[in-house]
Amino acid sequence: MSGTIRSSIKVGMEVAIVLKKDQRSGELTEGTVQNILTKSANHPHGIKVRLTSGEVGRVKNILGN
Repeated sequence: MSGTIRSSIKVGMEVAIVLKKDQRSGELTEGTVQNILTKSANHPHGIKVRLTSGEVGRVKNILGN
């Protein structure tokens, strides 16, 4: 599932994000959502979240809940 719509992402979900430093390579980092940082209802590049590990990036895939 795509990560461009804010309402489809909930705290505690397992997601794959792309970190700022990995935007060129597209390397994904998996983790659990701690906070949703994007305020708008959707974003074309993915909703920005903070993982429980502290890493911040844009959601590319929703893996589970």
